[in-house]
Amino acid sequence: MTKTKLLKILFYLNIAIIVGLIGYKIYLNLVTSEFKAEHTDQLAAISARLEGQDSYSFAVVGNINNSVGIFERRIIPMLNNENIDFLISAGNAVSSGGEDKYRAIRGTLSHLEMPYLLTFGENEYEEFGSFRFYDHYGPHFFSFTAGNSRLIFLDSTGKTPWQWQLRWLTEILKADNSKHRFVFIGHPPREPEEEFILAEEEDYLQPLEFRHALQQTLSNYGVDRVFSSNISIYSESDYKGIPYITTGGAGGLVLNQDESFYHYVKVSVNADGSVDHSVQELEIGQHPILKQLESFWFFIHSLFYVGYLNFILLVAVFLVISTKLYNAVFIGKDYYPDYDIDADPWLNRHLKVAMFTNNYLPFIGGVPISIERLRCGLEKLKDTVLIVAPRYKKTRKKEKNVIRMPSIFSFGEKSEFRFANIFSSAVRKKVKAFKPDIIHVHHPFWIGSLGVYMARRLKVPAVYTYHTRLEHYAHFVFLPGSLFRNIIAHFLVRRFANKCDAVIVPTDSTEEYLRMIGVTAPTYVQPTGIEYDRFQHVEPAQVEKLKKRLKIKDETVFVSVSRLSNEKNIDFMIDALAELKKNTDKAFRLLIVGDGHQKQRLQAKIDELGLTQTIQLVGSVAPENMANWYQLGDAFLFASQSETQGMVILEAMAAGLPVVAVRSSGIDDVVEDGFNGYKTPAKQAVWLERVERILNDESLRKELSDNAESFAKAYSVERFSQDVRHIYAETLARYHEAKN
Repeated sequence: MTKTKLLKILFYLNIAIIVGLIGYKIYLNLVTSEFKAEHTDQLAAISARLEGQDSYSFAVVGNINNSVGIFERRIIPMLNNENIDFLISAGNAVSSGGEDKYRAIRGTLSHLEMPYLLTFGENEYEEFGSFRFYDHYGPHFFSFTAGNSRLIFLDSTGKTPWQWQLRWLTEILKADNSKHRFVFIGHPPREPEEEFILAEEEDYLQPLEFRHALQQTLSNYGVDRVFSSNISIYSESDYKGIPYITTGGAGGLVLNQDESFYHYVKVSVNADGSVDHSVQELEIGQHPILKQLESFWFFIHSLFYVGYLNFILLVAVFLVISTKLYNAVFIGKDYYPDYDIDADPWLNRHLKVAMFTNNYLPFIGGVPISIERLRCGLEKLKDTVLIVAPRYKKTRKKEKNVIRMPSIFSFGEKSEFRFANIFSSAVRKKVKAFKPDIIHVHHPFWIGSLGVYMARRLKVPAVYTYHTRLEHYAHFVFLPGSLFRNIIAHFLVRRFANKCDAVIVPTDSTEEYLRMIGVTAPTYVQPTGIEYDRFQHVEPAQVEKLKKRLKIKDETVFVSVSRLSNEKNIDFMIDALAELKKNTDKAFRLLIVGDGHQKQRLQAKIDELGLTQTIQLVGSVAPENMANWYQLGDAFLFASQSETQGMVILEAMAAGLPVVAVRSSGIDDVVEDGFNGYKTPAKQAVWLERVERILNDESLRKELSDNAESFAKAYSVERFSQDVRHIYAETLARYHEAKN
């Protein structure tokens, strides 16, 4: 049998299991009838069985806990084979008070060939279970007579005031003339002689006043036996001639020790007036493998009765397995490039490229700057580029090959984030008139979605550049943060990327992330380019002018370039440098270039920490002037974990600045630890130690600076544009070959 055939069999088997599970669950729900006041019928059945009898027997169990493997499969058949007239649960028949648990225990007890009664215990009380117990079975405390005996059930959960119960119990016992009396209460009124390691003080009857008063009342009027559960042991103790029995071995966890084992108690009332009880221990000796298999089956079977959540999780597991098998069997994978594709015809012609982006200049950010550099680089290679982007207030009236889309609404402190009107027919007509060879989208939603739609309409390939880790932008989304970070963001990226004909990522680690979340589209690792020469050559007079303006004298200058937003982790740097200020006498300053909605809050924090002269928020700087600001610095500091590459880091390196950054998918590939800077975990003390190392060691800083400068040289805009053009050509060749 081939591997593929085996996987096919496993796939269809998984599908059959899923259908069977869901079908059986539906069947169980359809055939399950409603039930109310179950104890009414059970009491009548017990009274009928014992009428006129002086001798009879009953079984007492505790801590069933919705057990299928032990109670339903083992104990119930034993009970049915014995001469037992009825069964009493001393508490915790259910694992919790949920509706599904009550329905499950009813299904289990339906296998008994005798009537039964349940004591209201701790588990019956949990999860609003008290009203379910009252509705499905009856009162939380009650008594009745059958034959020559009185059976008394008490509430130990605190649901019923204990003072009231004691008054009621005293009156019952005072007026009772039954020959025998048995009391059932969920929490043990007495602790075992030897301490049980799994028991806490609250597992016994509380409060202590109730415990002592109950024992005194029972001794005053006399009872034959007191039965309890709640603890997974078997224990007997005698107080003033009354046996107190704790039985907690009908299910759940036991230790398989002398006092903790699976069991039930058989009580015999004899014609001569005596009462006997005996412990029926379960023989659980079995081959380990068979035991594990049986336990697994009992677990699976119990899921049908016990909980919807567990059942859903089980089905989800099989669905995941089926999905993996389907992908392995039915979706062909070729992890090697198609060397038969000839991209040369597309490389030898001038391309028309339409780019769709949710933000663009004059909005300052990594994505707009990257797009602008790519546009300039492609135009130098004689390609024509059309930009489709939102309209801003400061937008120039006349822009060549830029389509500005009016905004539906905007958000952010300065309305910098805009939702453009993607439904505009005029925009679509202009893109259609442009006749693009390929469409390049830069965001996986909104205008990016419009780009993919237009690509399908115009029958041209769509290329997507994954710029941003969306999961770090949960604070901008009107959804629960964890839901967006852990599920929606990854789903959104995967679904969008797989709609495109190719995906560009800036680093190897980013490509690995896309593969992990299920992106199957052809993926190219292509770092974003920087204008290396521009960051090398600046006017010294302009730099000196900046120094005078900022009053920089004999001090080490750190530079950081970042939007002032939550995902950029600015607070991390401020707190760290506040600590550094306390620990060093060396003068230093941090210049944070950038603007954003958090500026006011961050400035207030800087002032509060007394760092006004140490950390400066210099605001937004035009891209063409950034080289001067980098040249002011001695090192570049960065703490953002939302980057896919961190283009500002490469710019800083091009200006000769070593980098200290927090490790993330974008940082890992451009910062070589100890060579051109340092990358640290998101631990403030470690990051700060590296900053302090650069601050105090000038020769180290010079070595890292030289290495950073040479490293950045490989990331020029010219090389970047040429490489992207090769990606376009390959994608076009593959797309049109598939069409033919």
